[in-house]
Amino acid sequence: MTQTDHRLIRVGIVEDQPLFRSMLELTLAGVPGLRVVAAVGTVTAANQAFKPGAVDVALLDIDLPDGNGIALGVTLRRAQPGLGILLLSAHDAMDLLLDLPPDVASGWSYLSKTSSTSTDELVRAVRATADGHTTLDPALLDRMEPRAGSSVARLTDRQYRVLRLLARGLSNAGIGEELGIAEKSVQNHINTIYAALGIDADPARNPRVTAALRLLEETGPAS
Repeated sequence: MTQTDHRLIRVGIVEDQPLFRSMLELTLAGVPGLRVVAAVGTVTAANQAFKPGAVDVALLDIDLPDGNGIALGVTLRRAQPGLGILLLSAHDAMDLLLDLPPDVASGWSYLSKTSSTSTDELVRAVRATADGHTTLDPALLDRMEPRAGSSVARLTDRQYRVLRLLARGLSNAGIGEELGIAEKSVQNHINTIYAALGIDADPARNPRVTAALRLLEETGPAS
């Protein structure tokens, strides 16, 4: 079991559309192990409500009436380095994760409001983000393909599928269940992927986050 199986995850929501904000709040409030501690509609309100230590994961709409969720996330993370950030957008802006300042670049996730607002995907993303992982929108990933000549393009079909499932925030057990293979086989695939992508075991960096961002960096819309 992961760390998030043993503790309450406190979630803060910043979404300017009242109906969608209420939907997110009601959805997450009904999930065991999650608690919505604040749901607001502006950057100003978030800065007042999300004091360091108040939330574990911040769900942030990118487009807000008095600013944007990315700048807000950077501010919140610098005040609380362990805070997970889950961005939501009605547009395909997933590649914005590649432009984050290096000091706050880990532990950010991205879901599209239009393609991946199912309860399962949302809850998985919240829990993975609380553990410091990066979760990418599965429907958007399905539309991507490796760029020619990239390290990701040299992965086998099975390795590429494992990498995409990892980038969706699935655990090794979850990946194994999805593919019908043993958890040990999943770890072997992941180790091979890390080697192929040149991802080392630097304790200061989460290799799963690095792998997810590499997938984002080295893929583009399918032709």
